[in-house]
Amino acid sequence: MAAPRGTVIRQQHYPGRAPLDAYGNGGFRFAGMSHRGSILCLPGGIHGWAVTSPAELDLAAFEKLFADPGRIDILLIGMGKGPAPIPAPLRAAFRERNISSDSMSTGAAVRTFNVLLAEDRAVAAALIAVD
Repeated sequence: MAAPRGTVIRQQHYPGRAPLDAYGNGGFRFAGMSHRGSILCLPGGIHGWAVTSPAELDLAAFEKLFADPGRIDILLIGMGKGPAPIPAPLRAAFRERNISSDSMSTGAAVRTFNVLLAEDRAVAAALIAVD
């Protein structure tokens, strides 16, 4: 079989936990790499996330989180430039899984995620990219 030609598009995934070094300009920097767009930071790794605004938050947006086998006690949701409420159905779904969820600006979520990660807490983050 011949090797594929041209650009090969792969699922965006960093297979580990890493602190976030920077955010802004539409993306994030972590583990010596940069990523354009939103991200999910889960126990199983950091994934590209298609969500671009709080209005897109629904159960489908969190399928990867619900499927991750790692323990998650705290979920931080970075809502972009400012805080926004977590929709009631999502909050209920997190509660059913014993996940405490908190929404805040993306900048605050990045800083809080890094602190909790350094403390080796069972934390995950869903972060909407900001310009």
